[in-house]
Amino acid sequence: MIEITFRNKKFEVKENITARDALKKIGIDPESVLITVNGKLVTDDYILRQGDAVKLVAVVSGGGL
Repeated sequence: MIEITFRNKKFEVKENITARDALKKIGIDPESVLITVNGKLVTDDYILRQGDAVKLVAVVSGGGL
């Protein structure tokens, strides 16, 4: 199983699926987060493998001044 951390919550998903599919399984919109695996930014088509440490970072957008 792969452990995904987001906002101090932990989720588990099966390995050998894309990061996008993993996010959908745990109910997180793939467009709303950046995905890091083992400390490196990856795209949502990255295949999650056993031993990967996955952390999500919320995307923040700002308004104009």
